[in-house]
Amino acid sequence: MVTIYGKDSCPYTVAARDDYKDRGVPFTYVNVKKDPAGLERMLALTRGQRRVPVILENGKVTVGFGGT
Repeated sequence: MVTIYGKDSCPYTVAARDDYKDRGVPFTYVNVKKDPAGLERMLALTRGQRRVPVILENGKVTVGFGGT
């Protein structure tokens, strides 16, 4: 299971979503600007970092995408 935390205005979030979609990997997208509970989950995963996207894949947390 993959969850991508991000915001619609972030080009790296858009790139991450496009990449997973293009590879046929199912994912759940959480827009942290519109989902306060999702933002809190993201901050817990990143120990307070507010950088997006945050990708949770099979228990592994990755902050950033494509060189961010």
